[in-house]
Amino acid sequence: MIQYLQVGKIVNTHGIKGEVKAIPLTDNPRRFNKLKWAYVSKEISNEMPKFDIVSVKHHKNFVILKFSGIDDMNAAEKLKEHFVIIDRKDAVKLPKDTFFICDLIGMNVFDTEEKKLGVLTDVLSTGSNDVYVVKSDNNKEILIPALKSVVKKVCFEDNKMVVDLPQGLIDDEV
Repeated sequence: MIQYLQVGKIVNTHGIKGEVKAIPLTDNPRRFNKLKWAYVSKEISNEMPKFDIVSVKHHKNFVILKFSGIDDMNAAEKLKEHFVIIDRKDAVKLPKDTFFICDLIGMNVFDTEEKKLGVLTDVLSTGSNDVYVVKSDNNKEILIPALKSVVKKVCFEDNKMVVDLPQGLIDDEV
C-alpha cells in the first residue's frame, strides 16, 4: 500500500500573510483541522519538505492553510501546484469495508466465476454511492457500483477485487 496520501492541492495564495488556498482531495475537508503538520511537494518522494500547520480555515470548497515559515505572498506563491501530503499512519481511520481510493486504483477486478473484467482505473463519487471505473483488456469501460451487494471481496495482498455483477450490467464482449 502507498505510504503517503495526497489530501489537498494548493491552487493559489490567499491574502498577503503567506496563506495558501487548497482544494481538498478528501471526502471530509474538516479532517484538515486535526493536522499538525504536512509535507508539501509536487510529487511524493523521500525528500519532501515538512511544514507545521499554524492555522486551518474553510472557505467555500477550499481549505485555507497557513504553514510555519511561509510568511508572505511571495513565499506562498512558490507552493502553488504543490500537494499537501500526509503519512498514512496519520490518516483518519476508515470504517470497515471502506478504502482509500489510491489503494484501489490498479487493482485487478474479477467476477465471481474468476473471469477477469479488467483493471480499476478510477472511482467516481455520485452522491448515493461510489462507482468503480474498470477498463477491460479491449479498452471498454465498465462502471461498477461500489455496493456491498456487488463487491464481494477486496484483497490487497493479491491486488484483486471480486464482484458479483447485476444481470445486464455488461455485455458478453468484455
